[in-house]
Amino acid sequence: MQAPTTPENRPLGLPTILDIEASGFGPGSYPIEVGFITGEGQAWCSLVRPETDWLHWDEKAASMHGISREHIERHGRSVDDIAAALNERLRGQTVYSDAWAHDYTWLNRIYESAQRSPSFKLDNLRALLDDQQAAHWHEVKATLQGKLGSQRHRASADARLLQQTYLAVQTWRTVTA
Repeated sequence: MQAPTTPENRPLGLPTILDIEASGFGPGSYPIEVGFITGEGQAWCSLVRPETDWLHWDEKAASMHGISREHIERHGRSVDDIAAALNERLRGQTVYSDAWAHDYTWLNRIYESAQRSPSFKLDNLRALLDDQQAAHWHEVKATLQGKLGSQRHRASADARLLQQTYLAVQTWRTVTA
């Protein structure tokens, strides 16, 4: 793994943000949907068909993302397809996640099952924020969520919200600095 990005060497423009919806939290949980939005605003999202040994299912998580296990089994793409699509679209990039520890684990599950390696680096979105921006992150995100109204809690929609929060925090810092 490469050293994390710091606020001093943040990327120019908007970062590519990745989000993963999962079967639940903790041991045995697995990714059920992967989505991202690029710095140029292009979104991509796909359901992940569970492998035969991926059995954990948390009804609380399902009530949040609204995806049933039957739906992902029927409409999800294989881990091979997901890994290939992510590698093709994200090759060479540093991609950011607001839940790095979870998303890294779930992304790793996809790649291990597909017997591949990612062609991109996943880093913690916090690495792009200074302390002042991080302190206001949740407040700014909640404000944006309120303005956007109810939107589905899905991977690409969440990635877009995170990217818009990043942008708003950058603007907020400029205005108040």
